[in-house]
Formats: sequence, structure tokens, C-alpha cells
Amino acid sequence: MDKLKEKIGSLRLEADSAHEKLEEALAKIKTLEQDNLGKEQEVTSLTHNNALLEERVEKLEAELAEAKSKAASGEESSAQTETLSRKNDQLEQSLEEAEAKIKELTEKLQNSEVESEHANRKVATLEKEVATWEDKFEEMQAKYNAAKVELDEINEQLESM
Repeated sequence: MDKLKEKIGSLRLEADSAHEKLEEALAKIKTLEQDNLGKEQEVTSLTHNNALLEERVEKLEAELAEAKSKAASGEESSAQTETLSRKNDQLEQSLEEAEAKIKELTEKLQNSEVESEHANRKVATLEKEVATWEDKFEEMQAKYNAAKVELDEINEQLESM
């Protein structure tokens, strides 16, 4: 009887431990999903900024081309052409930096998604483990109750003798 009680107690501890692991994994998933959302928003923002920079580069390139043609015909000074060229170079550099940051954030986002998927699989495993331990606990509880009833019957028979 004591061994059965010890076994039930042991099963309870194991079930509680599995439940705690499950809660930790769920908390980690929530954190990863929040990080994921933040990174997705940052990627969206950088993509938008990238599009704006590309438009600006196109406009400056058009202005540069116009300035070069006017300079060739003697209507524009070379200083203005040089200024436009510098602006164009600066914008292209900003565009490259934004593209690099988008690439980096995309990689981080993909890594976060992989971690989230891994955590989801771990949660599923832990949920299965908790269910298994709960089933074992219920089985042991039923055996305990049956043994207790049997012992009570034997005890009654002994007392009636």
C-alpha cells in the first residue's frame, strides 16, 4: 500500500514537472512570437524606406542626367552637376545600407521563426508527455482505489472472524 502511495506521489511530481516545462515552453513561444512581430514590423518599415530611397535615387539620377546634358551644352555649371552627383552617391550609399539592414533583419526573422517552430514542437512533445503522465496517474489512482477497497474488504472479513 505504501509503495503504491509512493508511486502515485512520484507520478504526481513527474506530472507537475512536465507541466512546468510546458508552461516555460509556452512563455518562450510567446516571447519569440512577439520578437517575430517586432522584426516583421521593422522589415516592413525598412522596405518602405528602401522604396522611398529608390524613388529619390531615380529622381536624382534624372536630374543628374538633365544637368549633364545642360552642362554639355554649356547651360549648367559643373558645380551643380557635381552636387547632384554627390547627392546621388549619398543616396545610393543610404540605399545600400538600408538593403543590408533589411537582409540582416530578414535573416533574424527567419531565425526567430525557426526557434518559434522548434519551441512549438517542444510544447507539443511536452503536452503529450503531460497527457501520458496524467493517464498513468489516473491508472495508478484506480489501482490504488481498487487495492484500498480490497484491503478494506479483507479487513472487514478479519474483524468479523
